[in-house]
Formats: sequence, structure tokens, C-alpha cells
Amino acid sequence: MSDVIETVEVAVPVRTAYNQWTQFEEFPRFMEGVETITQVSDTLTHWKIKIGGVEREFDAEITEQHPDERVAWHSIGGTDHAGVVTFHRLADDLTRVTLQLDTTPEGLVENLGDKLGLVKHRAKGDMKRFKEYIESRGVESGGYRDDVQKSSPAE
Repeated sequence: MSDVIETVEVAVPVRTAYNQWTQFEEFPRFMEGVETITQVSDTLTHWKIKIGGVEREFDAEITEQHPDERVAWHSIGGTDHAGVVTFHRLADDLTRVTLQLDTTPEGLVENLGDKLGLVKHRAKGDMKRFKEYIESRGVESGGYRDDVQKSSPAE
């Protein structure tokens, strides 16, 4: 299993950084290997990724979302991963964005890539590209401001 934590500081207000992150269909603009993301509902996305020539499709459910604070998710079927991204106001126009990602590699190629640190390297690059993307725009392309709190099945 890969456990990755990457942080970047972006020169935009926390609201702008958060709003842009909620625009999941824009992720292919800054996330390497993400072909498309379709927003199926407020809490469900469908991903098509291609990494190292391997194509995968899976759904991801948003389990927690609090405006200007955090977005958490986990995959449903297919690729096994979960994550959370948090937003921290450092100044009026400076925000720290932290991505925490847990993935389970599948197959020989993904396990080798995991051992070589490719997941961490890719996440670092994705966060850098997010910084460049939002700072070059200066404003978000949209935003989702509802609060989401899913209960676990045991509750």
C-alpha cells in the first residue's frame, strides 16, 4: 500500500483553492494519468485513468466535504484508494493545500512503480500542477459549496 502526503502553498484565497478542487471534471488539466472524470451526482464521480499503459475505470464516493476545509473520498469497486485534501488559510491570498492518499497497487507493474516511489512522485507533480493551474487562472472555474457527511454502514 502507498501512503502519500503532499503539500503545496497556492497564492489564492482558501475559498478559491477549495472551489477549484471541487471541480472534479477539471482534474485532467493538472493530474497526470487522469483521462476523464464524470460527476455522476453530488457525491459520486466516475474516473478513467491510464498509468504506465494500464487503463482503469472506477467510481469514487465523496464521504466528507466541508467548504473551505476538506474533501474526503474512497473508491467503490475497481482500483482501491482513498484520500482527503485539506485547505488551510495562511493569509488572505495564501492557502496550504494538503493531499493525503492511500492506494493499493495492483499487478506487477503497479507494485514495481510503488516500490520505486512513482505514486509519491506523481502526487507531488499533480500538486505542483494544481498550484500552477489555479494561480494562472486567479479564479476558480466553479465551486460546490454543500456540506457532505456520509455515515458509515455500522452507524
